[in-house]
Amino acid sequence: MIENLNGIYETIMYHGLNGIRLYHNKEYEDYPIHWHSALEIIMPYRNTYSIKITNQSIVLEEGDILLIPPGELHALSPASPNGERLIAQLDFTSINQLGGMDSLLHSLHPYMLLRKCDNPDFVGELSFCLSEIEREYFANDLFTETAIHSLYLRFFTLLGRSAVSAAVKFPDTAPSKQHEYIEKFMAVCNFINDHCTEDLTIDELAIRAGFSKSHFSRLFKQFTGMTCYAYMINKRIAYAERLLISPTLSIMDAAMQSGFNSLCTFNRIFKSIKDCTPSQYRQLNRQYTARATTQDLTN
Repeated sequence: MIENLNGIYETIMYHGLNGIRLYHNKEYEDYPIHWHSALEIIMPYRNTYSIKITNQSIVLEEGDILLIPPGELHALSPASPNGERLIAQLDFTSINQLGGMDSLLHSLHPYMLLRKCDNPDFVGELSFCLSEIEREYFANDLFTETAIHSLYLRFFTLLGRSAVSAAVKFPDTAPSKQHEYIEKFMAVCNFINDHCTEDLTIDELAIRAGFSKSHFSRLFKQFTGMTCYAYMINKRIAYAERLLISPTLSIMDAAMQSGFNSLCTFNRIFKSIKDCTPSQYRQLNRQYTARATTQDLTN
């Protein structure tokens, strides 16, 4: 399935369809730890499938859906030689400019797991969209790309309305204010995403949203599921990962450019989030690069 792996970075080969790649995977084969710039969706049709992402191991059952946002390290492993699963990869930039899509993408980190047993009707609707996407993809009919994009939009509309439900995010807030709060915190998250390497303060962000610091902090955690500080730190680490891939940039430079003023702090926080040090992360990439080069020379 991985056609072009450079170190631990996979270049997605879309083969004619703009930003769309699907794979009906039946192979009993492990895929090593890697990352890519595409959004990945995995849905087992038959038997279970194992995924390692960040420092967690996940076992997908039949009908479950896992969304892995761009940039997340992950490894894939089938649990049975008789398994089947859909693996879809999408260049999210093609629909990212639509209202709310950018905020939805950032809400997926480090992944989103939808268990069929927890909400069979909702997951069933999403599964139907994915099955239709697969049917269109392999039918290669007229307007295939248009049809697939329309189905993806339906998929993400359902997902977004569920993930960013005003009543769920702010249940103790008056209904007249709930959607206003959603819009405000989506805007704040987008601002953090664009300026995460800068010296942002919670006081500044609270003023931007129009709340007191304490009220902002409480509402932000309700909206994202984590503190504002943790959200900013996670965005900085994600930014640092891209820099660490470059062999010419020192770890100190990667830390500074990611918004960290101390190498010690950067090392400690990186390890707590990624379960390895920046040096180990860089070495991991070099090991896979060397292994790939050796295999190319022997083939």
